[in-house]
Amino acid sequence: MAYQRVLLKLSGEALMGDLGYGIDPAVVAGIAQEISDVIKSGVQVAIVVGGGNIFRGVKASAAGMDRATADYVGMLATVMNAIALQDALERIEIPTRVQTAIAMQEVAEPYIRRRAIRHLERGLVVIFGAGSGNPFFTTDTTAALRAAEIDADVIFKATKVDGVYDADPKTNPNARRYTSLTYNHVLSHDLRVMDGTAIALCKENNIPIVVFDLSVNGNIVRSVQGEPIGTIVGGNYEVS
Repeated sequence: MAYQRVLLKLSGEALMGDLGYGIDPAVVAGIAQEISDVIKSGVQVAIVVGGGNIFRGVKASAAGMDRATADYVGMLATVMNAIALQDALERIEIPTRVQTAIAMQEVAEPYIRRRAIRHLERGLVVIFGAGSGNPFFTTDTTAALRAAEIDADVIFKATKVDGVYDADPKTNPNARRYTSLTYNHVLSHDLRVMDGTAIALCKENNIPIVVFDLSVNGNIVRSVQGEPIGTIVGGNYEVS
C-alpha cells in the first residue's frame, strides 16, 4: 500500500445511494467491505462522514433557520451516519470506534486526539462524527483538521464524480477533468474540491487530497494502493 495512515472523507449523500433521502444499507455495507479490505492490508483508517443525506445546515439556514442552530442539527445527522457505518463494519468483524466532537457518551466516545491515535495504532477504524463541534465549519474542514491532528498521510475524498473538473460535467460536456492540481490553483480558480479553509489547512500541513468516484467498486482500495484514479491535489504536483 502507498500509505500507512489515511483519512477517508465520506459525504452523507454517498450513503444514500439512489435513494432520495436517508441511508441505503446495501451501499453502506459495500463501503464497509472495501474499508475492511484496506484494514486487512495493514493500513490505518480514520473516517469523517457528512450528514447531507439527512440534514444540510446551509440549506436550512437559507430557508430561514438560524445558521448556528442549523449547523448543530447537521452535526447530529453526521453522528447518525457514523453509527450506521460503525454497525456495518462491526457486522463484518472490523473493530470500530465512533468519536464525536459533541459529548454523547451513551452512543460514542468524546473526541480525544491521543485516544484516536491509539485506536488507529491498534488496527481499529475511527469514525469522527459531529463535525468539528462548531457551527459555520464544514465536514470538509473537519476532515482537514482531523487529518492534521492524527498525522494522516493523505485525505481521500469519496464523491459521486470521478475527479475534479474545470466546470460542471453534468451541464458542460466539454468540461476538463484534472489528473493533478496544486493547492494554489484550486484556491485561485475556486474549484470547490473542498472549502477554502480545508484547502488552506491541507496546504499548511502538506496533506495531499485525492478525489475519486466512490460508486466504482474497488476504488477505495485502488486509491490506497496509490493507483492514479481521480484527481490528486498537493504542493508538489503540476496542473494537468
